[in-house]
Amino acid sequence: MKLLVLGGTEFVGRAVTEEALARGWDVTLLHRGRHEAPKGVRALLGDRTAEGGLAALAEGEWDAVVDTWSAAPSAVRDAARLLAGRVGTYAYVSSCSVYRHPRAAGLAEDAPLVDGSPDAGEVDYAQAKRGGELAALEHFGDRALLVRAGLILGPYENIGRLPWWLGRLERGGPVLAPGPRDAALQYIDARDLAVWMLDAASRGLGGPYNLVSRSGHTTMGGFLEACARTVGSTAELHWTDPEPILAAGIGPWTDLPVWLPPGDLYDGIHRIGVDKALAAGLRCRPVEETVADTWSWLQGVGGVAPQRPDRPYVGLDPHKEAEVLRATGVTTAS
Repeated sequence: MKLLVLGGTEFVGRAVTEEALARGWDVTLLHRGRHEAPKGVRALLGDRTAEGGLAALAEGEWDAVVDTWSAAPSAVRDAARLLAGRVGTYAYVSSCSVYRHPRAAGLAEDAPLVDGSPDAGEVDYAQAKRGGELAALEHFGDRALLVRAGLILGPYENIGRLPWWLGRLERGGPVLAPGPRDAALQYIDARDLAVWMLDAASRGLGGPYNLVSRSGHTTMGGFLEACARTVGSTAELHWTDPEPILAAGIGPWTDLPVWLPPGDLYDGIHRIGVDKALAAGLRCRPVEETVADTWSWLQGVGGVAPQRPDRPYVGLDPHKEAEVLRATGVTTAS
C-alpha cells in the first residue's frame, strides 16, 4: 500500500505512520516541519494554513490518505479537492463530538449530527470535525472513511489526560478519585485506532464508524488502579461521590481528565454504540498495556508530555484537591 499521511508526526498521526511502516507500506508525510518525521518515510513540507501550502502534493498517487486535521474544515476541503482522482480512500479522523446533544446512550452512526460546512474557517470543535467530514464526502463520496473517534489515549498523547493521571499517581499521597469507582469507561488506544483504520482503508471501507472500545472496557477504578500499579505508587485512592466534587467547582473532563459524572455527557462519551466497528474488526488492547506503554514513553521524553498549543492544559490544582479531600474527612499535608 502507498499511504499519504497529512501530519503524521504527533499522537494519532504518529501512531498511524508507525503502524504503516511496520506493515512495510510506502509512507509519505506532509507536515509543517515542527517535529521530526519518523525514519523510513518520505517527508514533504507544507503548511495547510498558508497559501500554496499543499504545493508539495501537486503530483503523486496513493492508495489511501489519512487526515487528522481538527481546525478549519476548509483545509480538509482543499486537500480532498487536490487529491481527488489520485487517492483511493480518504480516511478522515473525525470525532463522536459531531453528534448533536443530548446524546443518548448507545448512539449509533445514524444519530443526529451538528451542522457543519466544508467551507468554514475557524469554528468550534464539533462543527470543525463535521465540516471536515462533509469536505471528505464532497470529493470522495463512498470512498470517504469517517473515523469518529471517542476519547483517545496512548503513547505520544499531546492532550495531557493520561499523562496527568500518571504524574499525579507518581506523586503519591491522598488522591481524589472521582466516583463511581465502577463507572464504565470508553476510550481507544491511538495504536488500535491506527490498526483498524489502516485495515479498513486497505479493504476499501467507507462511511462513518464510531471508533472506541466497548463501554466498560475498563472502569474508573480499573483505570486509576492500573496507573498506580504502573508507576509503583503508594498513593491512596480516596473514592469520592460526584456531588462534593462538583460542588467544589471542579470541572469534569478538564480538572479531572477522563472522568464524567453520570448524565447526558457521560452517556455521550462513555456509552457510545460501537457494534459497526467491532463487526468490521476493531480490537482493543487491555488498559494495563495502554497505561504501561504510555508511562514508558513518558520516561523516554523526560517525564513531561508535549502539549498541543491549541488545547488547554488539563489537571487538578493540588490545593483544590486537598480542600475537597479535607472536606470529606481525609487528612492531607498542609
